[in-house]
Amino acid sequence: MERMIGVMGGSGVYEIDGLQDGTWVNVDTPWGDPSDQIFTGVLDGVKMAFLPRHGRGHVHTPTSVPYRANIDALKRLGVTDLISVSATGSFREEMAPGDFVIVDQFIDRTVNREKTFFDTGLVAHVSVAHPTCARLSGLVYEAARATGVTVHMGGTYLAMEGPQFSTMAESKMYREVWGADVIGMTNMPEAKLAREAEMCYASVAMVTDYDSWHPDHGAVDITAIIATLGANTAHAKTLVAAMPALLTSAYAPCEHGCDRALDYAIMTAPDKRDPAMLAKLDAVAGRVLKGH
Repeated sequence: MERMIGVMGGSGVYEIDGLQDGTWVNVDTPWGDPSDQIFTGVLDGVKMAFLPRHGRGHVHTPTSVPYRANIDALKRLGVTDLISVSATGSFREEMAPGDFVIVDQFIDRTVNREKTFFDTGLVAHVSVAHPTCARLSGLVYEAARATGVTVHMGGTYLAMEGPQFSTMAESKMYREVWGADVIGMTNMPEAKLAREAEMCYASVAMVTDYDSWHPDHGAVDITAIIATLGANTAHAKTLVAAMPALLTSAYAPCEHGCDRALDYAIMTAPDKRDPAMLAKLDAVAGRVLKGH
């Protein structure tokens, strides 16, 4: 088995110097079309795949992103290590605009999204107590520090439905009562689906602004946010470019068991499993469903 790095993020992140054999490919999935074609290539001997989460030109809302199709498509291509890059607001003064946060926990407040590959006829329960891979997150942290950006290791990401931003009352509750650190709209159910697909998953939250709890929030100029987004994208490209040297092309089992998340998760008896569901799960769960 060969390692392949997947990157889920904005369209500009795949524009990396030295990426060889870059090409856009179509991937068909049983869950519909992914957000866009997937840009594949080789960097420093390691295969890579880049998927613009919202599609090129930002055509998908946070709710309409086809999360299941995206994860399935990356799994079909052979992605083993998935890095999520996304813009967020911050609930912490010390997590300032321009900083990166390596997320290790989530609070899922989304309500209108399909959150699992498994359904009637093939039931499974995976653990997401630790929803990100500590090994991959540590390497991403190392790569982020090398860019010169201020990076915080560990943080709780509040995933809201959107597309509207929080009210001030909600923002204060998420910050003061629930203890969240950053807020965004896209990492859920992405992280849950990556776990079901037995991928190592790491989340990089790029802070663009303070959420509405902050007394100076109203004074933030949109031009400052755009400038921060541009700088964040440049740092994200540098971070991603450093990952092949840290991971290398040789694959080894994840020490935290991310690549074996389905070992004891399937609940439906073999003779009761729906053939249609088995067919749909050929990529996501094929490792444990072969012969069944």
